[in-house]
Amino acid sequence: MTPTTHPLAVAGTMAHRPAVAGTAAHRPAPQSPAAHHPAGADTARHPALPGRAAHSPAVPDAGALPTGTGYAPCHHGEILQGAFLDGEGRTCAGLVTLPMAGPGSRARFARRPGTAPEALTVVPADRTKAADAAALTVVECARRAGLPPSGGELRLVGDIPVGLGMGSSTSDVIATVRAVADSYGLRLAPETVARLAVRAELACDPLMLDGRPVLFAQREGRVLEILGPALPPLVVVGCTLGGGAPVDTLALPAREAADVDIREYERLRALLRRAVATGDAGLLGEVATASARRGQQVLGHPEFDTLTAVARQVGAAGVQIAHSGAVAGVLLDPAAPGLRHRVRHCLRALDSHGIPATRTFTTFPTTKEFLNGPAHRGGDRPAGPDTPRRPARLPAL
Repeated sequence: MTPTTHPLAVAGTMAHRPAVAGTAAHRPAPQSPAAHHPAGADTARHPALPGRAAHSPAVPDAGALPTGTGYAPCHHGEILQGAFLDGEGRTCAGLVTLPMAGPGSRARFARRPGTAPEALTVVPADRTKAADAAALTVVECARRAGLPPSGGELRLVGDIPVGLGMGSSTSDVIATVRAVADSYGLRLAPETVARLAVRAELACDPLMLDGRPVLFAQREGRVLEILGPALPPLVVVGCTLGGGAPVDTLALPAREAADVDIREYERLRALLRRAVATGDAGLLGEVATASARRGQQVLGHPEFDTLTAVARQVGAAGVQIAHSGAVAGVLLDPAAPGLRHRVRHCLRALDSHGIPATRTFTTFPTTKEFLNGPAHRGGDRPAGPDTPRRPARLPAL
């Protein structure tokens, strides 16, 4: 991989009129490195922060240069996405993501004091949004530290599939922001990280937050509503639509929200708020399915009706999709009887219809015996939910 030199670039302000679908980066995942970058005000980094080494990327050491590391997770598309009203009654685009532990992006930034801020190299060279984020964060952190901006080298590693709607670009950007800040001995608050991420990629996912379900204005980098402490427990049988082909989010048509659309999205928002408050997986599935169906006005997945039919066949709570990608999921209530049988039935049904299954995971901590059972050794065994130590199956697509 050949590094590229990136000029300093600062993005302008964004218009606030939302599009119902087709925005650039639309998608909180349980953030295992939360101790590394906790929510709250911007703070100086403790020199011996516990757990930091576990989140450092597997990239070469930068020697004596001031060096920082950062991590960000991915997600599995959206539960709800559309146009909503903020606290002042203004319409803005918003989304609620479905968290998924496992794949993520790791960044290491080696700062070179005394060099021009334009002397910024990035490996791999095609991570242009991360390069923008590094340049913006250097300016921000140098100002806070009372130092002149300088160049450096950014290295990124990760295992998030690109183009499936799992937040790969936002994960790169957030990991980069955290690594640059770390090289200055700073931790930036989630609000600051979100602001820099939006400037770098025009729209971002709420991966900088602590995993709580939130309605997030992706084009403005702000939380519209905290829906509750946690999503209802779910088992998600992941798959891809459209043959798993990557989706160019910038090429998707933007449709301006009409008043009738906003009323429907506000209705779904209220139902999702109630589902989170009561732990109702069935009601959440109803919201996710309705949002996914509305998303088909832009995405037009040919397998969508088949996916919903499979969900009904196995007694699922509903389905969810990435509103700007190919990834999708069948949502199962773990409290319903016969969970393991329904998971295996779902996998077989997806396979029989030519829909590639990817990964089975949960929205809550569990053990691999939870889905598979201690005696299960079948060839159709789904991937267990304790996935952080396993390679993701999604990149094979």
